[in-house]
Amino acid sequence: MNHFENFKMKNIITLLFIGITTATFAQFDTHMASAKAEYSKGNLEASRFAMQQMMTELDIQIGKEVLTMLPTKMDALAANTKNDNVTANTGITGCLIHRDYGTEAKNAHIEIMSNSPLIASINAILAIPFMGNSGDGTQKVVKVAGYKSILQKSVDTETNKENYTLQIPLSSTLLTLYADDSNEAEILKWANTIPVDKIAKMVQ
Repeated sequence: MNHFENFKMKNIITLLFIGITTATFAQFDTHMASAKAEYSKGNLEASRFAMQQMMTELDIQIGKEVLTMLPTKMDALAANTKNDNVTANTGITGCLIHRDYGTEAKNAHIEIMSNSPLIASINAILAIPFMGNSGDGTQKVVKVAGYKSILQKSVDTETNKENYTLQIPLSSTLLTLYADDSNEAEILKWANTIPVDKIAKMVQ
């Protein structure tokens, strides 16, 4: 079995596992056939492009599966599933998964980005305890589902309301929970409703 056939078999298994639709599978298979055909003709750039298109389709399908894992409610904040979104640009920015909760008055949202450019800096901060915990309490290291994370607080100077950003690095993927007009206990409670471990296994 050659390189393309090995690659195809591994990804077909993955796609079947996440319940890919027939239409999407056909599109995936078309990209694979195009990649093989261009490769056999020695057109490596075109073959690579077809492979990237195929991987983009795979990233989108995985992103959609991750959305089904996210909570539909965070306390009184219901998920606005009509705003669910998955975008992918494999080889450049990776995959971005978005879900938001609540209303304009009080809201939160989750973003999960693969190949996040912030991962290296966040891991560097987490590796040095005094860097992760600021003296003024605006930043601290916390644990969510066993994963070291950075919790940052900002205060709106006009309303005096507290806003929080929680960043959870999962290998090369960054899961971020944003919450406006919130408090530390609340955002950590919401974070612990997210199946972080299952998401980490899916996106790795």
